[in-house]
Amino acid sequence: MNVLLLHAFPLDERMWQPQLPVLAEHEVVAPRLYGRGATMTAWAESIAAETHGDLTVVGASMGGYCALALAAVAPERVRALMLVGSRPDADSPERRAGRADTIELIRREGPDGLWSSMVPKLFSDATNADPSLMYRDPDGLVGAVEAIRDREDATMLARGFPGPLTFVVGEHETFVTPEELAEFELEEVADAGHLVNLERPDEFNRLLLEFLARV
Repeated sequence: MNVLLLHAFPLDERMWQPQLPVLAEHEVVAPRLYGRGATMTAWAESIAAETHGDLTVVGASMGGYCALALAAVAPERVRALMLVGSRPDADSPERRAGRADTIELIRREGPDGLWSSMVPKLFSDATNADPSLMYRDPDGLVGAVEAIRDREDATMLARGFPGPLTFVVGEHETFVTPEELAEFELEEVADAGHLVNLERPDEFNRLLLEFLARV
């Protein structure tokens, strides 16, 4: 099975290292998303062009937005979607304003300032935070925030997706609530924040393998 792992912001593809051992029997692709264009659609088109065959896509946060865009760009190839700490709708005006604040923070304080501000939002326990997994190019980070901010609403796509689709959130998730995802299949992981696969890798890997068995 082709398993495509799409990473979260502000990390890069190295965030999936805890999952690689349990995916040894599959063909795994974990691309870096930064620098692929100005929109999620452009990112998805780029990913589609450099992958092959049917894809089971696992996307975390920003990677979930890209996964949904990929399902719009290449619906005949995306067989299943596992979306972690992600949501199908577009940014609200309040969230768009928050993106502007994040861009200003990156420009003012750089990657270190961004990391310090985001750790409490990403992890339920700050001791689980590993800054070495962060992507550190300021321009790439700003471009990613802009692509996140301007992404299209994918709610109808998610509702009508023909294959397995599940959302995974941590008990202490700060970016989306279980209530906001109530219409979809949802798994909630105890004692985890936004980055479930890093904070609770064993539990996440169990859910991942169960999901793949359904594809």
